[in-house]
Amino acid sequence: MLSRILCIGMLAALLITALSSTIQAQSPAPAKAEYPLRNVVDFTVRDGLPNFFAKLKEGKTVKIGYLGGSITAQNGWRIKSRAWFQKEFPQAKVEEINAAIGGTGSELGVFRVDHDVLNKKPDLMFVEFAVNDAGASPENIRKSMEGIIRKTWKTLPDCDLCFVYTITEKDIKGLQRGKMKRSASVMEELADFYHIPSIHLGVEVAKLEKEGKLIMKAPEAKVERVSGDELNQTAKMPTDAKGRIAFSRDGVHPYPDTGHAIYMAEIVKAMDKIAPAGKVGPHQLGVPLTPKNWEAAKMIPLEQLAKIEGPGAKLDPTKNRLAQSFSNRMPSLWQLQPGATMSFKFKGAKAGIYDLLGPGCGFVEVTIDGKTRKEKRIDGYCIYFRLAIISIADNLEDKEHEVTLRVLPESPDKRKILFPRNVADMDKNPAKYVPNDWYPGAIFIVGEQIK
Repeated sequence: MLSRILCIGMLAALLITALSSTIQAQSPAPAKAEYPLRNVVDFTVRDGLPNFFAKLKEGKTVKIGYLGGSITAQNGWRIKSRAWFQKEFPQAKVEEINAAIGGTGSELGVFRVDHDVLNKKPDLMFVEFAVNDAGASPENIRKSMEGIIRKTWKTLPDCDLCFVYTITEKDIKGLQRGKMKRSASVMEELADFYHIPSIHLGVEVAKLEKEGKLIMKAPEAKVERVSGDELNQTAKMPTDAKGRIAFSRDGVHPYPDTGHAIYMAEIVKAMDKIAPAGKVGPHQLGVPLTPKNWEAAKMIPLEQLAKIEGPGAKLDPTKNRLAQSFSNRMPSLWQLQPGATMSFKFKGAKAGIYDLLGPGCGFVEVTIDGKTRKEKRIDGYCIYFRLAIISIADNLEDKEHEVTLRVLPESPDKRKILFPRNVADMDKNPAKYVPNDWYPGAIFIVGEQIK
């Protein structure tokens, strides 16, 4: 009898164990913890901008680099800040390096910072990528932003850096709850590590919106230039029919004399504390925060590395308007037609292609180490051509890799891809949407090229 009870007990135990294992196997894995968001502050001084302000006070010529996206590309805070520095230090000469490209983030920024900014020897560089990095992973933001920092101070150790955070309509509620968005929070981690000052331009915007004094999106607002001195921060803001400040047309890109004027007021407020901070001298680089950051990022002209076959040619900027338009950004521009291929080899962890998105583009087939996928080179904005990046692969083994890209003959449904507001352009100019070409300009690698 005892043995029978023991057998039943053992069987029950086995069943419970098996059931428990089954439940554990079927249970979803614990979700990864969200990246911890930083508390909102208007600005953080850290080590300030001592080298830049020392040259201003000495009446020397200074260059300010503006590396960012479309909000920086606008005639807004970039223009206003350069003018403000010149007004505050009339004995100095303040020059601008406009390195802003709409729709691009820090991943493209780390590859182009040498060509677009550092080669021109800035004394200060503002970096504005929080909006366009909103969808990037914290890991990749760290790699690209730290790459920008370390590239800058390896090349120009006396160049001061300042991070700038702009906002969109989607960011307002988070700011009103007292939290920065994820991309800005990651950038603050690096700013702490390297003692780089940062300015959040959206704090006052969020406050005014909460108080009912500002509307983020006002497409019909008639915003005129502020009368008198446009840099007069006490001038009355233009408002909508309800008396609210009209921040922007689309919830993203501020009107110059409303949203950008508020942004500029935040910069002025921050500079009052940042100007006296820090000690003059070269910035020191120690061990990186992210060992596999992208400071080894390189931009290589196609003709120096790639083998190009099939229909297509390198465009002459003296004869081709498209090539001329982008000649200040790309080392060269090629027009490759369906059937053309481009191949290259490299040793390293990451690769990409600097190219254009546009109405006359189609599909590109990307093959790396035998694995193939398809990339579309037109999106909803594409009633015009703009700079972009094809990210070929990331986090690769540090060994030799082989890449081939082929322009496909098939055409994407461009009417469905375009935003509804842009379909009218396709109806008005159908010919410019007919080609399915590809416009590459350079190869990006983190590693070494193999010829």
